[in-house]
Amino acid sequence: MKKVAVIMGSDSDFPLVEPAIKQLKSLGIPVEVHVMSAHRTPAKACEFAAKARTDGFGVIIAAAGKAAHLAGVLAAHTTLPVIGIPIKSSTLDGLDALLSTVQMPSGIPVATVAIDGAENAAILAAQILGVHDESLAAILLQMKSEMERKVGEKDAAIQEKV
Repeated sequence: MKKVAVIMGSDSDFPLVEPAIKQLKSLGIPVEVHVMSAHRTPAKACEFAAKARTDGFGVIIAAAGKAAHLAGVLAAHTTLPVIGIPIKSSTLDGLDALLSTVQMPSGIPVATVAIDGAENAAILAAQILGVHDESLAAILLQMKSEMERKVGEKDAAIQEKV
């Protein structure tokens, strides 16, 4: 199975990306986690992205706040799917990071999840890998069935109250 890279711009982002790491591990997806900065270690970030496919990665998740250029820099140097997680780390409540992550030029796509949306980033990465991995696709289908069951239970509980 291909690996997923979780790259964060700062170690202070770790608590916010930890749900993605846990979700990937719970799905049996190998994950590597690194701190790289689009601004402070641009050569390292570019080299990582350029070698990611040959290093066995299938998806890159990039989390950054403020002027969140990390996902775009990584996407510019790979043909792998890149998923950006805008981090709420400034007085703009993450809107700056969201706009920086989602506003990519033509030819450099970055899939973007919600501000602090690490769990959805992991699920999206798994769905991408699941395109060519039937066992992973089956696990994801079971997850969706479980979510549906839980919503049904909550609806039934509400119906009893009203």
